[in-house]
Amino acid sequence: MLSLRVCSVLRLGDSMALRHMSSGAGRRVGFIGLGNMGGHMASNLIKKGHKLNVYDISAPACSALKDKGATVCKSYQDVAKSSEFVVTMLPNNDIVSETYKEMVSDGVNSETIFIDSSTIDPNVSQAVQKLVKSKGATFVDAPVSGGVPGAAAATLTFMVGGTEAEYKAVKDLLEGMGKKITHCGGYGMGQAAKICNNMMLGISMVGLSEVMNLAIRLGLDPKTFGDIVNSSTGRCWASEVNSPVPGLVPTAPANFGYAGGFATNLMTKDLGLASGVATSSNTPIPLGALAHQVYRMVMAHGQGDKDFSVVYDFLKNQEKK
Repeated sequence: MLSLRVCSVLRLGDSMALRHMSSGAGRRVGFIGLGNMGGHMASNLIKKGHKLNVYDISAPACSALKDKGATVCKSYQDVAKSSEFVVTMLPNNDIVSETYKEMVSDGVNSETIFIDSSTIDPNVSQAVQKLVKSKGATFVDAPVSGGVPGAAAATLTFMVGGTEAEYKAVKDLLEGMGKKITHCGGYGMGQAAKICNNMMLGISMVGLSEVMNLAIRLGLDPKTFGDIVNSSTGRCWASEVNSPVPGLVPTAPANFGYAGGFATNLMTKDLGLASGVATSSNTPIPLGALAHQVYRMVMAHGQGDKDFSVVYDFLKNQEKK
């Protein structure tokens, strides 16, 4: 087992209390999932002086991190066994569940803290937490908001689900990748916050795309109207940072054929998660459900790998009546 001088674990009955936990610079950090978001997040941890152990099914993604100083591991288990903290950034419920089952199958260091920054069902997070706890280690859910620009600039918002002590134990590490770290409550509550936030994001992007398309068809100059939106009550993250109209925000995926960014298939997945938890909690989400259907149509037209702002292009190309 690894020896961590700054970390000790106390068992009080059936609960675990963490004390003297530090996640300052120079820690051994594992990172699994080096995609559009994870690659930037892992890079920022290296910049903060942490020693990175990484794994991804993509060899090029691993090579890119190796060039920056990371150690590429051969398996999930190798990442966990050589790391004090393990961050996972994975696509969906099934992959998260299977990754953790495989990663802890042979046991784990009881002092390792696992941080899942994927966006998944809160119930799955709670099940994974129980699995990790049964092996004697610690798990928190900590999904993020801020998109690829936020991941690249280390300005992400982290929504953490876990105990107060666990939140404090991971806060410093997360600050190496984000600007705002919020404790949302118990296990799964970080995911609950993320799903609700992403539903709002999906709804607002569809709404912005509709009004931009309408304004342009009515004869308004897109830049003029875009400036009006951003100085008026319609202003939102999509209009300011990720405009779906090419030429309005230079760094937005719309200027690069909607490449990169937050993929439409992931937004569709997140809206599906929102629909699922809304059904289980008997919560009406008419706009969320409608946005889900719109993105499913965009996917059906072969745009699933494009940034979710491609919904504007989809609407623009609908037949004019």
